[in-house]
Amino acid sequence: MPKVTLPNGSILEVENGETAKQAAEKIGPALAKAALAAKINGEIKDLSTPINNNIKIEIITPKSSEALEIMRHSCAHIMAEAICKIFPAAKLVYGPTVENGFYYDVDLDEPIRPDDFERIENQMQKIVKADTPFVRTEMSKDEALKKLASDKYKLDNVKNADSDTLSFYSHSDSFEDLCRGPHVPSTGKIGSFKIMSVAGAYWHGDATQKMLQRVYGTCWQTKKELGAYLERLEEAKKRDHRLLGKQLDLFSFNQAGPGFAFIHAKGMVIWNEIIDFWRSIHDKYGYQEIRTPIILNEELWHKSGHWDNYKENMYFTNVDGNNYAIKPMNCPGGCLVYKARQHSYREFPMKVAELGLVHRHEASGVMHGLFRVRQFTQDDAHIFCTPEQIEAEIIGVIELTFEIYRAFGFEDFHIELSTKPEKHIGSDEMWDTATNALKNALKQKNIDYKINEGDGAFYGPKIDFHIKDCLGRSWQLGTIQLDFSMPQRFGLVYTDKDNIEKTPVMIHRAVLGSFERFIGILIEHYAGNMPLWLAPQQVRILTISEKTNDYAKTVYQKLKDAKLRCGVDLSNEKINAKIAKTHGEKLPYMLIVGQKEAESNTVNVRIAGCRETKTMSVDEFLRSAENKIADKEMDLQI
Repeated sequence: MPKVTLPNGSILEVENGETAKQAAEKIGPALAKAALAAKINGEIKDLSTPINNNIKIEIITPKSSEALEIMRHSCAHIMAEAICKIFPAAKLVYGPTVENGFYYDVDLDEPIRPDDFERIENQMQKIVKADTPFVRTEMSKDEALKKLASDKYKLDNVKNADSDTLSFYSHSDSFEDLCRGPHVPSTGKIGSFKIMSVAGAYWHGDATQKMLQRVYGTCWQTKKELGAYLERLEEAKKRDHRLLGKQLDLFSFNQAGPGFAFIHAKGMVIWNEIIDFWRSIHDKYGYQEIRTPIILNEELWHKSGHWDNYKENMYFTNVDGNNYAIKPMNCPGGCLVYKARQHSYREFPMKVAELGLVHRHEASGVMHGLFRVRQFTQDDAHIFCTPEQIEAEIIGVIELTFEIYRAFGFEDFHIELSTKPEKHIGSDEMWDTATNALKNALKQKNIDYKINEGDGAFYGPKIDFHIKDCLGRSWQLGTIQLDFSMPQRFGLVYTDKDNIEKTPVMIHRAVLGSFERFIGILIEHYAGNMPLWLAPQQVRILTISEKTNDYAKTVYQKLKDAKLRCGVDLSNEKINAKIAKTHGEKLPYMLIVGQKEAESNTVNVRIAGCRETKTMSVDEFLRSAENKIADKEMDLQI
């Protein structure tokens, strides 16, 4: 009899051929009722999977972290059947899960419109209510090719499959789909769902192919969770950095340069404040700043490997009959700076940082405000060190990264470690050394992390930093990558203590990534209400009447002399109109001055987001503001 090891270490004996569902029933009826799937020897499987050998098993329930993705995958099938029932001419292409939901690409000449969403949802509800089981059948690749010979899309999926055995899933007499699974046991296990949108998508992303219709949906375990998600989406719309960027006069785009951001004067204040902070932190951690050319010749990009692996994302030009490329990354330039002179182990670790302007050719359909642009500034840095120094340097980068994130109010972040991929360069010994160094650094800092097996770069393992904004959205920002390839490609060497030339280890790292993208994230995170130290205008003085204009000018000059970014509204508008205007521009502080304030050398302080005001002396306000700016405080309360 097969022995089944449970998560708590206890052993359960089952009959040969009994399913994971039956194993769950033996563990307990409540668990079996809640079960959605099973993790067998670390791999997620259907509950109908037979047990023929000794295994480790974990029953997946709605409380499991994997539950939502399984549910969403199954919901995609239910949506696909509903679409086929309403639009019989529809041909299904593929339907994967994505963050917060799923989509299905459909070939249909008749457009699916938002007005159709309710019909589709109603049909899905009928399928869910029927509570029919998801049934898996398997066949050989050759059998699948024959079965799907008349369906060019599914036939293509079979030909591209990396397995000799293909699986199909049905949940009704009229619907079956090629799919690797797994799925929930029956349609009744689906939670609350909603069709979100429909968009165009080329087959395989190839613009020469037919335009398909991509129908997006979302699925959550309860109506409450779905409602909360929809509320977050509505809040995200209000925070859209593209709208706020225009409203606050921070940046713009123009068809004269699609995908190239124009940063306005107010936006440049934010930009420069971030850069000043970035430079101060890097100076603290021992980095030296460099600058490398934007255009470098073709030969360099062949040597770096970008020509073979990244050519389609690069821009090119010709100078004096020679081919050049506009840099998509800063690393090759950093290598040339290193190679400009000889180096000794005594210099290591050598830390060089660059605010490098890079260009990458992005398809017009994927560009999205500041989040996806064709030109951006990357806060790159490269550390050249010995293998023995890797661990200490990784710890230093982690500490620097956390210090920067916390200055912007980000405290909720997680780390992912990606290991050796199937296609890689370098010896297994070197990979083990590098991966263990990353693991040990994370262990020393007591940092929990997720391992992405086989997802490292071809030249070395990496650590990625993901932050969460106030809406709970995750953003991948920083990265630390170990590289044994590029130093060898460029012939980089140093003289070791034994007087032998050796190749240094190159650590690539970025903290904020694209400055443009990071500013877009900040705008949405703060809803345009930038912290005091970042606000383009920190204070505005508002007069109640023209009688206090002279006093307002005096206060303005005092704040300006103290290097506060301030303005003064001496217009004849009523004070409520001035307040409303300033509020719309999202300034941290308004200083309202009337006759009473002028006579007592005070100001009436109105804080963004607060109804209450506070009267204090100009000097008292100034000291408080200066301290908050110096400490980069998020709280504006005085």
